[in-house]
Amino acid sequence: MGKVTGFREFERVTTGARPAADRVGSWGEFSIPLPIVDLQKQGARCMDCGVPFCQSDTGCPLGNRIPEWNDLVHAGRWREALEHLHATNNFPEFTGRVCPAPCESACVLGIHQPPVAIKTIEQALADRGFDEGWITPQPPARATGRTVAVVGSGPAGLAAAQQLARSGHAVTVYERDERPGGLLTFGIPAMKLGKGVVERRLDQMRAEGVTFRTGVEIGRDVSVDRLRDEYDAVLLATGATVPRDLPVPGRSLEGVHFAMEYLAEATRAHLAGSPDAAAIHARDRHVVVIGGGDTGNDCIATAVRQGAASVTNFEIRERPPESRGANDPWPQRPWVFQVDYGHEEAAEAFGEDPRHFRMGTTAFEQGPDGRVCAVRTVEVATRGSAAAAEGAGAAPAERRWPADLVFLALGFVGPETLSADVGPWADPTRTGPDRFRSSQRGVFVAGDCRRGQSLVVTAIAEGRAAADDIHRWLAVS
Repeated sequence: MGKVTGFREFERVTTGARPAADRVGSWGEFSIPLPIVDLQKQGARCMDCGVPFCQSDTGCPLGNRIPEWNDLVHAGRWREALEHLHATNNFPEFTGRVCPAPCESACVLGIHQPPVAIKTIEQALADRGFDEGWITPQPPARATGRTVAVVGSGPAGLAAAQQLARSGHAVTVYERDERPGGLLTFGIPAMKLGKGVVERRLDQMRAEGVTFRTGVEIGRDVSVDRLRDEYDAVLLATGATVPRDLPVPGRSLEGVHFAMEYLAEATRAHLAGSPDAAAIHARDRHVVVIGGGDTGNDCIATAVRQGAASVTNFEIRERPPESRGANDPWPQRPWVFQVDYGHEEAAEAFGEDPRHFRMGTTAFEQGPDGRVCAVRTVEVATRGSAAAAEGAGAAPAERRWPADLVFLALGFVGPETLSADVGPWADPTRTGPDRFRSSQRGVFVAGDCRRGQSLVVTAIAEGRAAADDIHRWLAVS
């Protein structure tokens, strides 16, 4: 544990952020690291709870040894703390930035006080490890002579590739985009996860022997059967990239896009050094974002940076409560009202929070130029809401909102089909050490394409576990 009385002496403090007014003109990361002395105090808040739910299934999917490295940070033993962190998490610099921290929701201290700032310490450990030169390539002592193809370079594919390469296997990662990283590179904006942060970890993996083949789409450029012929094992880690659509009148109008189309194009323009040259750009446009999750928030922040005339966000659910409800107990992740970085920036730019709750979209209107010009919505009645209390059978009033660009951030429904010869995916309900094996010999499945849309931290856990399954299978095959 940290300090016996630490949770009574020190208040929770997390990674700060530059003021919204200062950061909206920049694509650089907005977070401000805590000083070392403050980080050690945060480590001291970790209490001797006896049963650390933070590293349980309810908390961290990776089973991170959180109390151990909190104690080491408190004691100033940073390098040892980093070793404990890396023992379970290949990429703490990613999770420390973008994970919603279920570990903190499950922190025992959180029952009666603000929880330990686990995510803040995690990011600081990884960043200091790179700054101090503690994080170096770990090539295997010997090669096994076995080969593995990994399809997809998101967090699941990268985690599996690194584990397999360190076990001595020759690993090739196939990525259809022009850069590796999957959603880490193209799905999460640079101000939230700097692309240099991703690249430095990819450089480590290259030095460990991982080969990246970009611009290659499996199922189009190379068949799965060919991979099976050329490699001893194949891991499919393609993610759940099929977006949920909104089939209402006007959906096919120009200007209505899936959120990931927009975010990817913005990132490509940023990486090319010309953010204003993005293929989909919001400057001087009225933007409507449909969907209230992390992706919707990222669209809001991106549109603000591009100089949108206005940004409006619709969420079909009701506004969350300010604190946990009776039916939302610890250690579950609470459903409470939060203001994320994009909401804060939109409020700074336009004078109010961009979100409107209980909004159902009914149609997109066409303008004189053939593009979308407006979105029509109705208020959705929920149990106990004013709309429900007005009486059953009443037609809800429709409202019209100006819109030059609409982004659909409604989540994802599953993986894309690589080809007809892939066969059934691995059963996501299967448990045990071989749960990542597909119906085809030598083909494994991991990440969101196996279990459905989830968190970056869950994808890393899937990749690590799949790598262990593949390693054991190769030893006996």
